[in-house]
Amino acid sequence: MGKLEQNSRKKAKRKNLQRVILETVAFTGVLGVGLLAPNVIKSLTKLSVISKQRQREYIGSSASKMVKKGLMKFNGKYYELTTLGEKRLRRWKFAGFKLQKPKRWDGKWRVLIFDIPEKLKKTRNYLTTLLKQAGFVRLQDSVWVYPHDCEDVIALLKIDFGIGKYLLYLIVEELENDRYLQEEFSLLK
Repeated sequence: MGKLEQNSRKKAKRKNLQRVILETVAFTGVLGVGLLAPNVIKSLTKLSVISKQRQREYIGSSASKMVKKGLMKFNGKYYELTTLGEKRLRRWKFAGFKLQKPKRWDGKWRVLIFDIPEKLKKTRNYLTTLLKQAGFVRLQDSVWVYPHDCEDVIALLKIDFGIGKYLLYLIVEELENDRYLQEEFSLLK
């Protein structure tokens, strides 16, 4: 295995470790140092993210790095999530998110139209990546379509990314030449 592959795996393991620690802290609200290690160790052992010999070292190092990044606070006795940590955790959860599909299509298209300024290019690119992962289909550069209700998720994205004024959610009853979209979403019977 080459060095690039090894580095990539190390980064992925670190990210998984940070995610498990953040989720553990988020789940319990505030977590004492004595409680952090056993809970996280059990999770990480099951996921085989870290070796058993160096578990506490990895967890302590990762937790202190997250404190330096501003994702958590350490108050001498316990760790707690910061607003930045909560935001990062929500983004990680969005990254793996798949929208629920009802059994029957209601015949309406959900259309997202956005005009996010160039100064927020990174956010715009991340949003388009999330839309692709969630199953949206691109109609035009800033126009995406989905056949099922997704208003709650879009509202969360608007709030989380702070792009509410740049993003419109439409419910469209008819869309010209939508047969290819129906095929794309397997809606034809």
